[in-house]
Amino acid sequence: MTYQIIKDELMAGATPQKAADLSRFFKTGKGQYGEGDQFMGVTVPVIRQIVKKYKLVERDDIQKLLQDPYHECRMIALQLLVNQYKNSKQDKSKQKEIFDFYLANTQFINNWDLVDLSCGEIVGKYLYDKSREPLYQLAHSGFLWEERIAIISTLPYIKSDQFDDTLQIAKILLHHPHDLIHKAVGWMLREIGKRDFEAEYQFLMENNRYQSMPRTMLRYAIEKFPEDLRQRILKS
Repeated sequence: MTYQIIKDELMAGATPQKAADLSRFFKTGKGQYGEGDQFMGVTVPVIRQIVKKYKLVERDDIQKLLQDPYHECRMIALQLLVNQYKNSKQDKSKQKEIFDFYLANTQFINNWDLVDLSCGEIVGKYLYDKSREPLYQLAHSGFLWEERIAIISTLPYIKSDQFDDTLQIAKILLHHPHDLIHKAVGWMLREIGKRDFEAEYQFLMENNRYQSMPRTMLRYAIEKFPEDLRQRILKS
């Protein structure tokens, strides 16, 4: 029942113009990365209010939300999962359940905003003190959203000055054909550089890696470099 109540509240806050705008922004047209995704047209503040209101949602209802064709339902499902994970710090078995549930449902975590709001908080943090082999499996999966999950999930490690997994997964995805992976890898490299410029710089310079990586990835990666150095790299 909670699933339907939440969906009804979302529908009450929906606007056709917002839905049209979001559909264009998230590339839902034929052949685009978000093909077939549907939007109600609900603003983020409204979604946050609903998430705050419904903290104790059963897993069955979260599953229904996650499988719903509307993007906003899936967003709420993932925010509820993130909140439940954060609130189960003393319950390792529950955290594992959430982690396993998340990875079993990656087919529904099917747009970049859904990945980015959830994977670091669940996958990244769960694997923090464990083997990170699941990230490498995701990186090699051949599925766009799992590949993005793999690299973005390393953000908690970067924030703790642990760069190795990010750099290794960046190598795996270095010549990926999709722009969304180029942006994700470049973003994570930039985050490393904000904490350790030399670590990022050496990664880019090793075997002239910066010359072979996609230009979008490179531009994201060196966005915070000193302007003269950034221009030299882009022109070389």
